[in-house]
Amino acid sequence: MTYDIFSTTAPTMPSTGKGTHFIKFILSQASQDMREPLVPMVIPALTAHLHKVTFMYSDNKYYDICGQMGHLIGPSGIGKAQLTHLLEAIMRSFRSHDETEFKKLVDWQRQMKTKGSNKEKPERPDVCFWYPPADITNAAFIQNAMALEKQDQRSQFLNLPEVEMADRLCGGHRQVSQLVRNIYDVQRHGALRATSEGVVGNPTLRVNLTFTSTPEAARLFYKRDMTNGFFGRIPFAYKPRSGERSGRIPRQGSYDNEFLSQLDNYLLRLDNCTGSFTVKPLNKIADQLAEEMARLGDMTDNDMLWELSHRSIFSAWKKGAVLWILNDQTWTRSIGDFVVWFCYYDLWSKVKVFGDMINGLELPLEDAQKTGPKNMLCDLPDTFNEQQLEAL
Repeated sequence: MTYDIFSTTAPTMPSTGKGTHFIKFILSQASQDMREPLVPMVIPALTAHLHKVTFMYSDNKYYDICGQMGHLIGPSGIGKAQLTHLLEAIMRSFRSHDETEFKKLVDWQRQMKTKGSNKEKPERPDVCFWYPPADITNAAFIQNAMALEKQDQRSQFLNLPEVEMADRLCGGHRQVSQLVRNIYDVQRHGALRATSEGVVGNPTLRVNLTFTSTPEAARLFYKRDMTNGFFGRIPFAYKPRSGERSGRIPRQGSYDNEFLSQLDNYLLRLDNCTGSFTVKPLNKIADQLAEEMARLGDMTDNDMLWELSHRSIFSAWKKGAVLWILNDQTWTRSIGDFVVWFCYYDLWSKVKVFGDMINGLELPLEDAQKTGPKNMLCDLPDTFNEQQLEAL
C-alpha cells in the first residue's frame, strides 16, 4: 500500500513538484497546520469555474467534472474557518456576478410594488446565482438550478459552514441522501410539477458543495446513512487536534492584490477550458488505485471499506483532472502522486472518524478512533512458518 489508512497520523501530503506549483501557491497564505486538509477542500470551488468539461474514466465512459464535494472535519477552534477565507478569494468573480443578479431582483420587486392592482405586472427577470448563500432553502435551490440549466448549464457552488445546514438545503434530512447522490452523479432532481408554463422543477444538478463540522456533528449527521451510497460519495478531510496544548495562535497570510492577480491567471485556465478529454496517465493511476484497494479489502476483510474505496478513487480521479487543467493540460508525475494521496487521505479520514460505524458499531468518539477496520496481517505472530500461515 502507498499509505497506511490505519495509522494514527494522516497520510503525508506529497511534495509539490513539477506540475503542482498551483497547490503550493494556493496554500501559501494558510497556516502551516491547516495546509493538508485545505488541499482537497478547495478543488470543488475551483471546479465550479469549469463549464461543459468532461473526461473519460477508466471504464471508457465520459463524466462531467462537476458534482465534486468535500467535508472538512475538525474540533472547534482548529482553524476550519480558513477554508471560507480561501474560498472567498477563489469565488470573487462569482460574487460579482451574483451581486448584479440580485440587483435585477430588487429592481423587479420595486416595480411590482409600484404597479397598481389593475396594472400589468412585470415578468420576473431570468436570474441565477453561481454562489448562493449558505442558508438557501430547498425551493430556492431547485429554482436556481433550473435557471442555471437554462443559462447554458452553469455550475453553482455552495459552502455550508455547518453540515446541519444541508437539511435546510435539501428540505429535510431524509432528502439529503437523494439530493447528494444526484449532485455527485450530475442527475436530475426535484418533483415534476405541471404549471401553465409546462412541466417544471426537474433540473440536472450541476453543483459543487463543501461542508465543515466537528467530528461529533459529522457522526450524528451520517449515522443513518452509512450504507446507502450517500456517505461514500462525500470525500472527507479530517484534521485532529495535536496532542500537545499550544498557546501559539496559527499565523495566516493575506490574500492581497498580488496573490489575487496570480490566482486569476490560474482561474482563467479553468474558465477557458471546454471539451472532452482523455488523460491516459490519469486513468492508469485510477487502475493502480483499484488494484491497491482490492488488496486493502482482502487485508481488512471489510466489504464496506472496499465499497467506499470505489467512490474515493473516482473523487480523487476528478481532482486529478482539475490539476491537469491548471497545469496547462499537461500531465506530470507529481499530479499522479497527489491523486493517490487524495484517495488515501479520504479513506484515512473516514476510518479515523467513522471507523466503528463502518464496522457496524457506534462508540464514543474517543473509543471509536481506536477501533474500526484493521489490517488482518497484524494478527500474524512476529515469526511464523508456512503451516501457521495456512492455518490462519
